[in-house]
Amino acid sequence: MLKILDRYIIKKFLVTFFFMLGVIMILAVVFDLAERLGEFIENRAPLSAIIFDYYLNFVIHFGNLFSPLIVFVSVIWFTAKMAQNTEIIPMINSGRPFRRILRPYMIGATILMLISLVLNHIVLPEANKKRLHFEEDYYRNTRVVSDYYAEYPGNEFVYFDYYNADKDQAQGFVIENRDDNNELISILKARKAINPDSSNQWELSDYYIRYIGKPHDSLQIPESRGHTLDTVFPFTLTEMAQRKTVVQTLGYYEIQDFIEREKEKGSANIAIYEIEFYQRTSFPFATYVLTLIGMVVSSRKSRGGIGANIALGLLLAFIYIFAMKVTSVAAENVGFPSYIAVWIPNIIFAILGIFLYRMAPK
Repeated sequence: MLKILDRYIIKKFLVTFFFMLGVIMILAVVFDLAERLGEFIENRAPLSAIIFDYYLNFVIHFGNLFSPLIVFVSVIWFTAKMAQNTEIIPMINSGRPFRRILRPYMIGATILMLISLVLNHIVLPEANKKRLHFEEDYYRNTRVVSDYYAEYPGNEFVYFDYYNADKDQAQGFVIENRDDNNELISILKARKAINPDSSNQWELSDYYIRYIGKPHDSLQIPESRGHTLDTVFPFTLTEMAQRKTVVQTLGYYEIQDFIEREKEKGSANIAIYEIEFYQRTSFPFATYVLTLIGMVVSSRKSRGGIGANIALGLLLAFIYIFAMKVTSVAAENVGFPSYIAVWIPNIIFAILGIFLYRMAPK
């Protein structure tokens, strides 16, 4: 059962968090609108789409993304203010153990952690679909892919030189079929490949097919130049030329299936996709770690006032962000396991938090 102390601290925690979140999101929307307004007008984006499809989901996405750090700053802010108003010292001098004062902080962190988990795994995939679809329609640059390569099931290797989303076609399209011993069976080359409406129907222009292997080595070339071939492939251009942000639109099970398919194709972006998947859980749990550190470093009354505590908090926040970036880059570029990369900052800061907790005034 919650005591008066619990309700008092939890209320301060949640009110400060949502106030700071609101202020930061308002500023983010204002700056983003100032940057995008010209493109919205030029592309005639409907006002309802700007508000409900873009900015509503913009706030949900970035608010949740930065929520652990906003939690950190919020805890430091209201705890430092309590310490300066000499509210923490009577709590300690009353005989309560320090962990008793920490309890309402952890309850507040649990509430925010659960909200973040639900948003990450259930709400955000649908919200991001609308936001990213709006971006594609009204202000993103045309999607372009160069030098694509992938391996599909059935020992089928696909290449193309260049793809432009506006024209919905690939240039320099090649498909190689190999046997189980990786021996080449056939090669299909086309100057241009069109995949209308992202279906499995394809139209190949200026193509030829070579079948390899004695005594059946042969070359199939159309009689007239410019002849087209209508065929079916188990993949689409939009699937092959999708942006890396596509994983933000996938639910829990969808993103797992997507990663497995990309592994089968030999995609170079596997680490990026796995980091997105694991961060959906690691970021919410960072709320506990940052709440613990924020409470401990700001619970002592400082001669420098609140500003000194906030400065220390911002320094720790910067180190945390830097650690996340370093481990993510290591996962993307040097093969560091993605699930370890996303949890290392939490583990390091958890150890720091426990150390600071033991050093805190009791």
